[in-house]
Amino acid sequence: MNMKNITLLASLFIMAIISFSAIAEDTPLDQAIQHANAAATSSDSKAVVQHATEAIMQATAAIKMKPIAGRYDKNEDNHISEGLKCLDDAVKEGNAGHTDAAKKAASDAVNHFKRATNIK
Repeated sequence: MNMKNITLLASLFIMAIISFSAIAEDTPLDQAIQHANAAATSSDSKAVVQHATEAIMQATAAIKMKPIAGRYDKNEDNHISEGLKCLDDAVKEGNAGHTDAAKKAASDAVNHFKRATNIK
């Protein structure tokens, strides 16, 4: 193996590590989006409730981290708050066995959280 090939392999290895690190560093709001989306696409009420509950915890963590990060945006906070209300509805509807209504509420939460991530 010549030096050119070794350099190429080392570069690819470093790029792979950087890519995996970037993927692993999802913010709590990113994780809330993932769980809310999983709730919105779940096939039964129990799964909707489980994912919506996890999304609530992650979104709440996102709000708590904002002062630490030195960021404040009222519109972003409004979207996160509205998303949390939707997730509360998803949990209530899911616990009542209303799967479609629970999934719709979780989908609404995803939309609010995505709007919050687009505000800079």
